[in-house]
Amino acid sequence: MSGPRTVPERRPSPPPATETASDVVRWAAFSCALVPVVLLWFGTSPAGATGTAFGLGAVTAVCRVLLRRSERGAARLLAEERAPRRGRRPRTGAGTHRRGRRPGGSAPVG
Repeated sequence: MSGPRTVPERRPSPPPATETASDVVRWAAFSCALVPVVLLWFGTSPAGATGTAFGLGAVTAVCRVLLRRSERGAARLLAEERAPRRGRRPRTGAGTHRRGRRPGGSAPVG
């Protein structure tokens, strides 16, 4: 005699990553402000801390540009995937025809 059947529990899937580029840039800007303060606290020269702040700011600005470009590209790809196709038959490549190219001339065989 068998006992009652149990259905295995489904684990909930982890939440999707909601961290956007603006969140990452915000944390980077915070770090750009915090690192020179820590360097000054530990005795680095003010000129060295300022140079570090400018260097981190430049890296943060470049990363911000790259992250924005990446988000736009991902959004564009997602929009293309969701867009309906226009034709009935998909094309396999530019200039693709039903008949393949045959060696020789284009004169009829007779």
